[in-house]
Amino acid sequence: MAGEVRQAIDEKTFTKFLADNVPEITLPVQLRQFGLGQSNPTYQLTASDGQRFVMRKKPPGTLISKTAHKVEREYLVINALGKTEVAVPKTYCLCEDESIVGTPFYIMEFLDGRIFEDYTMPDVDHQQRTQMWRAAVTTLARLHAVDYKAIGLERFGKSERFYDRQVQTWTTICTSQAKVVDMETSEPVGQLPYFEEMARFFQNKESQPRERTTLVHGDFKIDNLVFHKTEPRVIGILDWEMATLGHPLSDICNLIANFYTSRFKGATTFDGSKFMPGYTPGLPPPEQILAWYRAMAGWDPAPDVQWGMSFHTWKFAGICQGIAARHAARQASSKQALRYAATRVPLAEFSRELAQDIVSRLRPKL
Repeated sequence: MAGEVRQAIDEKTFTKFLADNVPEITLPVQLRQFGLGQSNPTYQLTASDGQRFVMRKKPPGTLISKTAHKVEREYLVINALGKTEVAVPKTYCLCEDESIVGTPFYIMEFLDGRIFEDYTMPDVDHQQRTQMWRAAVTTLARLHAVDYKAIGLERFGKSERFYDRQVQTWTTICTSQAKVVDMETSEPVGQLPYFEEMARFFQNKESQPRERTTLVHGDFKIDNLVFHKTEPRVIGILDWEMATLGHPLSDICNLIANFYTSRFKGATTFDGSKFMPGYTPGLPPPEQILAWYRAMAGWDPAPDVQWGMSFHTWKFAGICQGIAARHAARQASSKQALRYAATRVPLAEFSRELAQDIVSRLRPKL
């Protein structure tokens, strides 16, 4: 929900920009800011005629990451996908002039629908729950089917060796995070269990998935989808900050991750029992989700899902290690941050368990 503006902008300069560049917005506008948790400050604009729009901007100040908060990339991919059947908001403008609101921003359509933070969708009946999950899978398959070259995104990322590059990136990140020392105890955060062993496993070409390249969202999950207010269909995909060219398996594993991590004690911050087989009526099991995807996409991800889930879980362990590092530096102090930090070891152990099963099947039988 949009509420009080926490990060103010120069509304006079912004209003003049709208008057000169976005005729679709009837002035004056009322400015509200969406809730916490947005990595890029996001505002709701309500025009004088009642129409609503969304403005997303880069955060103010010096950014820690050179690759994060790329609102220009978000605009580029959403605008390009507007020419396809993929459900995305309509875009109106991109402004890279920092003198307007302090950082680059873009304006897009406001999608009036339902967003489910709980992936089990407790407020709908079992039939609609199944239909909505199927709609999510259909939406993902439709995204992966896009000819990214035909819509001008051939330079949106590197078109090969996605997982090799991911392993290199996360090896560097985790090695750095492990060295962070707690401000009070002077103890280092420490490396993830079996870290070097797992890095070697993921680099092994014998077990890696076959090379595929599509446009990938980078964080495709239920709470990044907007569903129609009454119908079981997706009307928009949000939060394109991590979009790139990559292996479609990464998006699939991100979507179904909770079904896997819920099996391993300590690997989640929530009650994972809701994702266990038969517990939540109408919640499709991973096998059904993969079957829906296969029927739409024309290739079967099932043989590679265990490898993909092992990598996804290892990467998420690295993300939680990063939260532990920020806590050690007293840059993250909430109870929620501590809960995520505590999952890094179980996640790394679960990743290894999945990998060991793959290795045992690769070994020649005597």
